[in-house]
Amino acid sequence: QVQLVESGGGSAQAGGSLRLSCAASGYTASRSCMGWFRRTRGKEREVVATFYNDGRTTYYADSVKGRFTISQDNAKNTLYLLMNSLKPEDTGMYYCAAKGGGSSGSWCLNFGSYNYWGQGTQVTVSS
Repeated sequence: QVQLVESGGGSAQAGGSLRLSCAASGYTASRSCMGWFRRTRGKEREVVATFYNDGRTTYYADSVKGRFTISQDNAKNTLYLLMNSLKPEDTGMYYCAAKGGGSSGSWCLNFGSYNYWGQGTQVTVSS
């Protein structure tokens, strides 16, 4: 079993920054891919960014590319999402997710197969 606990959400002004954290516990092999997803107003849940456990393979949605950075601290078993230049359209519930398996970072791009999820943390960006 894998448990994921998000923190760091809150309110920010447009142009500001927030850093989300996801503390992970459980079998390491069950979280070879980790990612951040979000549900914003009027939209289905969408991927924000993913991180493969080779330490260098990442993916970013076009809407956040250049503004958000995903990273992982293996010593702390924590996944981060640094969000800069926030926009009101970034407002939503952000979820940390994980899955195991795969032999390359491309496995992380199968967004529908993440099977471990956190409870979510709310991000609100005001204009």
